[in-house]
Amino acid sequence: MGESKGIENLDNPALSRLAIDLVRRSLLHYGIWFNEVEHQLGLEKTLQIEDDVFAQLCPLVIKRLSGALGFAVADGLPRSLSELPREKLISLIDAISTNWLAGDGLWFQAVEARQEMFTAKRCNDTCWIKFSPFEGARIKTMLELPDRGGLDAMETALGFRLYSRINVQSTERQGDSLVFKMVKCRVQDARRRKGLDDYPCKSAGVVEYSSFAHEIDPRIRTECIACPPDDLPGGWFCAWKFSIA
Repeated sequence: MGESKGIENLDNPALSRLAIDLVRRSLLHYGIWFNEVEHQLGLEKTLQIEDDVFAQLCPLVIKRLSGALGFAVADGLPRSLSELPREKLISLIDAISTNWLAGDGLWFQAVEARQEMFTAKRCNDTCWIKFSPFEGARIKTMLELPDRGGLDAMETALGFRLYSRINVQSTERQGDSLVFKMVKCRVQDARRRKGLDDYPCKSAGVVEYSSFAHEIDPRIRTECIACPPDDLPGGWFCAWKFSIA
């Protein structure tokens, strides 16, 4: 019987590719756990459980990576990361946000290529049903926003979404309501440069913004002012109104 083959005979490029693939597998496995717990217990309980898991997992990951790579840790963070110049940290956050959007778009295009637009849109809308509350919960916890923070909390939270580092957005108060506008949209801009019609994202947007707002404060009601395929007045790509019921 021959010896089982391991990683000992791999060269450095092969080892590097393996390390990246192991990160990929780990991230997917984490996501599969989230999806299955959500299926079994519902989203609200899953958000609480994921918070418990990550609070324990993150320090373990940083500790083991610091031991393997030899970087120093201070206050639970890699010192080389926390001591980066502020502009470098913002650049890193922008790169992470843009990569997130790239992954989102590539998933959509791959499903559309193998199936059709309807299936891709259905998958996209369902993803937002789960991701928007998760992002809202993370922002709410990170910023220590109150449970019933109202429109003030909503306005603050909108500035910490992944999209806020990719697109240009604005908020303004109109009486007792908060109006949010996506002034510049990376996805729609790219489509227009290619001579394509705007992507009809209203169905996803209704799910996205209403579920995000509900996570910030369950009293908030969401109304779509206009979003493709609606006719747009110009100067922005979609607009949403939030108010307290």
